[in-house]
Amino acid sequence: MSVAFSEAGRAEFERLLTRYPDRKAAILPALYLAQKEFGYVSDEAIVYIAGLVGTSPAEIEGVATFYTMYNRKPVGKYHVQICRNISCSLLGAEHLIEHVSRKLGVRPGETTPDGKFTLEKVECLGSCGTAPVMQLNDEYHENLTVESIDRILDQLP
Repeated sequence: MSVAFSEAGRAEFERLLTRYPDRKAAILPALYLAQKEFGYVSDEAIVYIAGLVGTSPAEIEGVATFYTMYNRKPVGKYHVQICRNISCSLLGAEHLIEHVSRKLGVRPGETTPDGKFTLEKVECLGSCGTAPVMQLNDEYHENLTVESIDRILDQLP
């Protein structure tokens, strides 16, 4: 299956190119645009982006897998990412991950059967001063406890 940006997506990509000195410099925003257009960064999207920016799919794959902000497979309506780096771990992140895993009935890397939640543990969310930290879609939640996570997740529609 091949993918291609919509007309609006293609126009957005062309606008992105005007901000950078060369096409390869637009890899990160192009991947973000692909995720926005297709829901996640599929293998087909990797090949498509490589063609657009003039590099190899392997280089695009390397970028897409380095950053936690790119989803390499479909995720639920709510993408719950809990940091497990040293600061978060020292302040109970593993316990929080286990709690959320039991609460949602999925293990890290899985999506609930209704497609509502995807749980992931990630290496670093870059917010060590407010650990433990969870990213829920594009929003950060800091200084987490079991109670605060429950409150956050329970109020989601």
